[in-house]
Amino acid sequence: MNPTDHTRQNTFEETLLSARRTMVLSEILKLAVDSFRSSKIRFALTALGMVIGTASVILVVTIGLTGKQFILEEIEKLETNSVELEYNGGGAIGVERTVFNDYLTREDEKAVLAQLPGVMYSSPVMEMHTPISFGRGVVKDTLVLGVSPQYQQIRNLIMPAGRFLDDTDDFAHIKCAVITEKFAHDRFGSVDSAVGQSFEISGIPFTVIGVFKESGMGDFGMSEIQEQTILIPYSVERYFTGTENVKQIYFSMHNMDEVTEAASEIKRIVQARHRPGSVYSVQTLKEILKIAARVADILTAVLFLVSAVTLMVGGVGIMNIMLANVRARTREIGIRKALGATNREIKYQFLAEAVIISLIGGIVGIAVGLALPLSIRAFTDYDLPISGWSVVIALVAATSVGVFFGTMPATRAAQLDPVEALRDE
Repeated sequence: MNPTDHTRQNTFEETLLSARRTMVLSEILKLAVDSFRSSKIRFALTALGMVIGTASVILVVTIGLTGKQFILEEIEKLETNSVELEYNGGGAIGVERTVFNDYLTREDEKAVLAQLPGVMYSSPVMEMHTPISFGRGVVKDTLVLGVSPQYQQIRNLIMPAGRFLDDTDDFAHIKCAVITEKFAHDRFGSVDSAVGQSFEISGIPFTVIGVFKESGMGDFGMSEIQEQTILIPYSVERYFTGTENVKQIYFSMHNMDEVTEAASEIKRIVQARHRPGSVYSVQTLKEILKIAARVADILTAVLFLVSAVTLMVGGVGIMNIMLANVRARTREIGIRKALGATNREIKYQFLAEAVIISLIGGIVGIAVGLALPLSIRAFTDYDLPISGWSVVIALVAATSVGVFFGTMPATRAAQLDPVEALRDE
């Protein structure tokens, strides 16, 4: 045989082998479909586990993304462009190591504003506690904060009634106050009735010009605002405390991208104005935003792994049903082997059945899992986040479960002795 004839012979054999494989694959799929048609109820019950598993994967990811979106939106309401500067303590000087205090002042705020052009808003926070009469002999220790008018923008405060402090109140030393909703209810009965009313701080009458509340969920435990809090002009509170010292100073930047660099620069400017041993700290919500996003991602991953257990349970169900299927179809397997079917073809037949059951269950489960968030999107104003990756992962997971848990029953079917199989009744 010349080389040309040999090449033609190889090409013919390869083409024949390819055609045979195609025929075998189509036959395997046809046999799988025929098997499902003959036992529809068993097929549906077997696929049910995968439906529940894949639907739970979609819903868990949707719930995780929704929670993450909610948390990030709540944090962003707190003005994530802000930088909080606070005095943490002094050092010691001299041979006797005398401890000194080096508090922040309004001059520090002015120095930062002069050297850092990116600041949009700023406000000092002066703090004191004083007993306030709530009537009927009830006196409560109440937090009074001295702030500037820009404190509202920095802390993103909402005004359910009245107005916030303005520049005139601060410059003219007006005895006015903005109170929390809790204070308004406890002292005056309601939010609306509080505006225009008066109360005394250390014997000096103050007029309520507004009622405020914090946006979202507050400052995640770091807010200086309490349930019973009164805000008055900084210039007025300074006379009560008798000092220029402030508890903290807030700065708000134009852009969140500027916050990290601005925080370092603010600390440098203030540190240069005070003694070397003084300790000042800066805090930003940008780091909290990153941490919250990371925590939400981890929780979503954990929930996803928990939901994957449901997929494993569905896979075990597929394996048990396929093992029972192999036992029930032992004679059929013997006849197919007697007619020339190879172990590989038998194995592929039963493996294909397991994969098809798992895949169909997965597709139905994805449809069920997407139905809830899509319905909420269609009939409400809330836009639930839907991840395309969750669909891909659920589909791949369903197929993988079918292959993994279908391999053992398929291998057992392929290893049956045809003679013993034909004897099975």
